[in-house]
Amino acid sequence: MYHILAVLTVCIWGTTFVSTKVLLASGLTPTNIFGVRFALAYAGMALIFHKSWFCRNWRDESAMLIAGMTGGSLYFWAENTALCHARAGTVSLIVCLAPLFTTLFASFLSRRNAVAPRVWLWTLVALAGVALIVSGDDEGSPAASPLLGGGLALVASLSWAVYQLVIKRLGDRYGAAMLTRKVFGYGLLTILLFHAVSTPGGLYADGALLGLTGQLLQRPTVWANLLFLGLIASLACYFVWSKIVEKLGAVASANYIYLNPLSTCAFSAIFLGEQFTATMVIGGLAIIVGLYQAVRR
Repeated sequence: MYHILAVLTVCIWGTTFVSTKVLLASGLTPTNIFGVRFALAYAGMALIFHKSWFCRNWRDESAMLIAGMTGGSLYFWAENTALCHARAGTVSLIVCLAPLFTTLFASFLSRRNAVAPRVWLWTLVALAGVALIVSGDDEGSPAASPLLGGGLALVASLSWAVYQLVIKRLGDRYGAAMLTRKVFGYGLLTILLFHAVSTPGGLYADGALLGLTGQLLQRPTVWANLLFLGLIASLACYFVWSKIVEKLGAVASANYIYLNPLSTCAFSAIFLGEQFTATMVIGGLAIIVGLYQAVRR
C-alpha cells in the first residue's frame, strides 16, 4: 500500500510545477504563490499538531529557521521564479538533482560519507544533461530566459540538499509533525519579510496583502490551484510522505522521486502544451541515469 501511496504522492508533486506555471500566467508572483501555499499548509498543521511550539534549545530553533528557509522560502522562490523563464519539465528535471547534491555535500562534511570516483563521473553525466536541456529550452517568448531559469532551478536543488542535511537530526528529535509545521512557519515568515523589503508597497502592494487583490482571487483557476498547492500538495502530501519514509525507509522512498520529472513532463504536455524535444529527452535521460547511478548504494 505504501508503495502505491509513494507513486501517487510523487505524481501529485510533479503536477505542482504545472499548477504553479498556471498561476504565474494568471498574474501571480512567485512570492504570492509560495505565501498562500505555506499559509494554508501552516494553518492546517497548527490545527493537527499544537502540543509544542518551540524547540528545546536555541540551537535547534536556529536550525529550524535554516530548514524553513532552505526547504521553504528560498527553495520555492527559486523554483517558482525559474518557472517564469523555463519550461515546467526543464525545471523539474534540474530540481531532481537534489539527492545528488545531498550526497556530495554529505561527503564534504564527513569522511564516513566519502564518495567513490564513479560518483563524480556520473555527476558529470547528470550535469551534462542539465546543460543540454537548458541550451535546447526555448519557449518562444522574448521574456523567457532558459539559462536564468536553469540557474534558478539549480539554486532550488542546492537549497533542498542543504535542507535534507539540516533536518536529518531534527526529525529524530522532534518528529515529522512538529518539524513540518516549523518548516512551514519559518518558510512563511521569511518569505513575508523578503516580500516586505523587496516589493514597492511592502506586504500591502496594490492595496492588498501580498498584492492578492479580490479580482485575482475571484477567478476559479487561481483559487482552485492555490487550494491544491496549499492543502493537497503541501499539507496532505508532506504528512503522507513522512509516513511513507517511516514505513519504507529513506533510501527506498527516495527512489520514487525519480518519477517526479516524468510526471511533470507528462502533465505539462497535456495542460500547458509544452512539447517534448530531442534535447529534452536526451538531457532528461542523462540526468536521471546519472543521478540514479551516483546515489544508488
